[in-house]
Amino acid sequence: MVAAADDRGLLVLEFARGRRAAARIARLAGRRGRGVVRGTNAHLDRLARELRAYFAGRLKTFRVRLAPQGTPFQQAVWRRVRAVAYGRVSTYDRVARDLRRPGAQRAVGRANGDNPVAIVIPCHRLVGADGALRGYGGGLWRKRRLLELEGVAANGR
Repeated sequence: MVAAADDRGLLVLEFARGRRAAARIARLAGRRGRGVVRGTNAHLDRLARELRAYFAGRLKTFRVRLAPQGTPFQQAVWRRVRAVAYGRVSTYDRVARDLRRPGAQRAVGRANGDNPVAIVIPCHRLVGADGALRGYGGGLWRKRRLLELEGVAANGR
């Protein structure tokens, strides 16, 4: 995985394979007007510890401080998605209704797909209204694996 953080918190966590991670880091560097340097800080160190515990089945809630960049609507979706508990799933429709935006399932799906902090903002926990797995930037096989890790029987329809 590839991660980026500044003094405010975690900005990016992406799967290292593919173009998504590199593109997201490049956009981040461009927006901030400065380069990205290899290294670590307290947020990245905490993230590494928490990811190890998560994948070992010992962590249910991430505590690393987040600072993802997005529109107010994206931020609202990401906050709501973070409220979906470990081992549970929700739907795009449910999130839209929770945000008092009934009918905005596609907008929720788009915001969820734009999530810059994989796993910690658990976008893998959103499924279709029929329980079927829908798109995941890291690939549906990863979404299925993350849900299985959390004890959710993933419906692969």
